[in-house]
Amino acid sequence: MQLDSQIVSDIAALEGIYGMPAAASMKKEVAYIHPHYRKFIEAAPFALLATSGSDGLDVSPRGDPAGFVRVHDELTLLLPDRRGNNRIDSLRNVLHDSRVSLIFLIPGIGETLRVNGTASIQVDPGLLSSFSIDGKLPLSVLVVKVNAVFFQCSRAILRSHLWDPAKHRDRGDLPSPGTILGDLSSDEIDGQKYDADLPRRLSTTLY
Repeated sequence: MQLDSQIVSDIAALEGIYGMPAAASMKKEVAYIHPHYRKFIEAAPFALLATSGSDGLDVSPRGDPAGFVRVHDELTLLLPDRRGNNRIDSLRNVLHDSRVSLIFLIPGIGETLRVNGTASIQVDPGLLSSFSIDGKLPLSVLVVKVNAVFFQCSRAILRSHLWDPAKHRDRGDLPSPGTILGDLSSDEIDGQKYDADLPRRLSTTLY
């Protein structure tokens, strides 16, 4: 099988394969946070943030108690940047290209919510304080100006069995973080020690 033998390279050819979208798939998109869509955002404890930078594209996970992405008004979302690894890939990208996309997931719910917009990085002390958890503040907050919001049907979740406990994998089936780091660093990082310390480190550094 040759992967470059039948490449689709123009819109007409692509639309010839897929046809036109159904009316429902177009009607569901709005340029603001409709009250129905607000309920999804407020129920979501997890989101994926897509950004674009000078080195290419990036998608980063974000998670906190449900409703951690705050609806400021029908055109604005506020996303706190919690403690992480300090790579700040997403934030670097926002400084390069303000366009962002979000996908919100809710455990047990098939539909996801997609949001497109532009973002800026805010460090106002009052704003940071409003996102305090256990006395810990985020170092910054992304202010997302919304320009498109729509739900995605449940097909992907159903096909993947994402929320089906019977399909959940045992963590031991996959390489541990320490194993990966030890191998990729040629044992400069002690993988066994990294894995042994990880549960404590995670429990004490969430915020």
